[in-house]
Amino acid sequence: MAVQNGRDLLIKMDMSGDGTFETLAGLRATRLSFNAETVDVTSLESEGGWRELLGGAGIRSAQIAGSGVFRDADSDGRARQAFFDGEIPLFQVIIPDFGRVEGPFQITGLDYAGSHDGEATYEMALASAGALSFVAL
Repeated sequence: MAVQNGRDLLIKMDMSGDGTFETLAGLRATRLSFNAETVDVTSLESEGGWRELLGGAGIRSAQIAGSGVFRDADSDGRARQAFFDGEIPLFQVIIPDFGRVEGPFQITGLDYAGSHDGEATYEMALASAGALSFVAL
């Protein structure tokens, strides 16, 4: 697999609830993180005193983070409204030459910043809110 451009890692949001996804405008950096909690079943009878984990148990979750230049595009407005309304819309994360992760996410953080001699920027954080699917490309 060849090296990929970071700008090709895209965060897309369902704009109207009908499966019409649009890339969030102005993003310069994106990150997708997967997590899995473990369930420790170690006991006095564990072989050699080694920790034992229960396979298939625990809670799986994912977080998405993005930051970039604020453009006041339709996707910015939709994300802002979803945050203030507490909505849990569908999102897609496109991982170039790997696949697409899709599922419900809640926007848990939305930050705007700017300096007097620079552009207005924003950052957003999302947390998974249900089952996610992966489709290989």
